[in-house]
Amino acid sequence: MLFVGDDWAEDHHDVEIIDEDGKVLARKRLPEGLAGITQLHELIAHHLGEPDGDPAAWPPVVVGIETDRGAWVASLVAAGYEVFAINPRMASRYRDRHSMSGAKSDRADAHLLAELVRLDRAHHRPIAGDTALAEGVKLAARAHQNLIWERTRHVLRLRSALREFFPAALVVFDDLASQDSLELLGRAPAPDAAAALSKRTVTAALTRANRRNIEDRAGEILRVLRAPELRQPAPVQQAFAAIVTAETALIGALNVQIEALGEVVKDHFGHHPAAEVITSLPGLGPILGARLLGEFGDDPDRYADAKARKAYAGTAPVTKASGKVKVVQARFARNKRLADAAQQWAFSSMRGSAGAKAYYQQLRAREIGHQAALRQLANRWIGILHGCLKTGTLYDEHTAWAHILEPHPHPVLEAAA
Repeated sequence: MLFVGDDWAEDHHDVEIIDEDGKVLARKRLPEGLAGITQLHELIAHHLGEPDGDPAAWPPVVVGIETDRGAWVASLVAAGYEVFAINPRMASRYRDRHSMSGAKSDRADAHLLAELVRLDRAHHRPIAGDTALAEGVKLAARAHQNLIWERTRHVLRLRSALREFFPAALVVFDDLASQDSLELLGRAPAPDAAAALSKRTVTAALTRANRRNIEDRAGEILRVLRAPELRQPAPVQQAFAAIVTAETALIGALNVQIEALGEVVKDHFGHHPAAEVITSLPGLGPILGARLLGEFGDDPDRYADAKARKAYAGTAPVTKASGKVKVVQARFARNKRLADAAQQWAFSSMRGSAGAKAYYQQLRAREIGHQAALRQLANRWIGILHGCLKTGTLYDEHTAWAHILEPHPHPVLEAAA
C-alpha cells in the first residue's frame, strides 16, 4: 500500500508518499489544477511499479487531505484512491504526536497527514461516495442558505440603523425584508420624507405586495409616520438615510437571488430518486428536504445504522462518564447546517404529525426545555428518515408513532391527544 499526505493551499499542494513501514518514498510540491494532479498520478504510478493483471487488484492508495471539496479531491476519488478528509482540528491535535516544539510547515503537515492515514485511518471515515446529483443538491442548498443568512445580517443592520434615528419605521414595518417595507423605506429613508408620503403611494406599495386590508393598513402607517417624535440632527439623519437606502437595496437584491436560487434547489432536488420519500415526511418540503439530502448525502453505505446518522446530524446526545459521575449533554461537535435543518424540521413537523406533537408535549411535561425537546424530536425523526430511505418506503404516521398515538393510560398522552 501507498499512503499520501496532501497539504493543500490555494495554488499548490505539498505531497508526501510513504509505504506501509513509514519509509518516505517521495516529497514534492505540485501546482494546483490539471498539471498538478497529472504529476501526482505519475508519481504514484512510479512507486506502484507496473502491476500485472486487473487494475482493481493493484495495491491500494490511501490519501489524507484536509478538505472534502473541489475538483482536486474529485479527481483523487475518480482515480480510485481511498481519500480521507481529515478535520483540520484533528490534524492539529495529531501534530503534537510528532513534535512538541510548535513548529509547523507545509512539508511537515504533508508528512503528518500521510502518517495519520497510515496508522489511524480506522478511526476516520473515507469521503462518501455520493452521486453527482446529491453533490449538486448540497451545493445549491448551501448557497441558498448562505444568501438567507446574509439577508438576515443586512436586515439586522437596517433595524439597528432605524432604531437609532427612525424608530417609527420599526413600529409600522414588522418585516423589514418584505416587498412593501423595502419599497417605502427606499422612497422615504428618513422621518421627514416618510411623513410626507401620500396615501396613494403607500396604498400602491401595499397592493403590489399583496397585503390585506390595504386602506386600514395604509391609514395606520401614515398615522404613525406623521406623529411627532424625536429627531437626530440633520447631518446625522442624512448619514443614516444613506445607510438605510444602501441596506434596502442590498436586501431587495438578495430577495431576488434567494428566490432564483430556491428554484434551482427545487429543480435539483426534484430530480433525485429519494425526493419522494423525503418529502413524504411531515414538515419537509423541497427546500428543507434538499438541505437534509445534501448534508446527509446519498451514499447507501455511509451510515451503518440510524445511530450513526443521528450522531452525524448532532441530534444524538453525548455521554460523559468518569467514576461515579455521568453526564448526558447535547452534541456540539456536529454538522451545524444539518443540525439547523433538523431543528427546523422538528418544529415544522408538529403541524402535520399528531404523533410528533404528542411526543413533544410528553417531553415538555417532563420539564424538558423547548430546544432540548425539539432536539429529541429531531433525533426521533432522523431515525424514522433512516428507515424510510433504507427500505425505500414512504412515511406512514401510524407505523412511526403507534406507541404514542394508540390509547395509553399515561395522563400526559391523554392530555396531548
